[in-house]
Amino acid sequence: MRWADLPERYGKYKSVHKRFVRWAQAGVWDRVFADLVRDKKNPHLMLDSTIVKAHQQAATGRKKGAKTRLWGEAEEV
Repeated sequence: MRWADLPERYGKYKSVHKRFVRWAQAGVWDRVFADLVRDKKNPHLMLDSTIVKAHQQAATGRKKGAKTRLWGEAEEV
């Protein structure tokens, strides 16, 4: 889902995005999830990876024709 696809009831998507980023930088989301995990019987605690999508190239991590350079290996000039 893109930010621009948020329902109008949340306000302007740019404002929502700015708030989300500020909260992430301030550690708000970390505290929220830590509180949720504390109660193991919480019926709202759920992770569902079926919504995670990746591009086809994500399977290899390389773009077409790109060569993977190993750490510590000299870079070709």
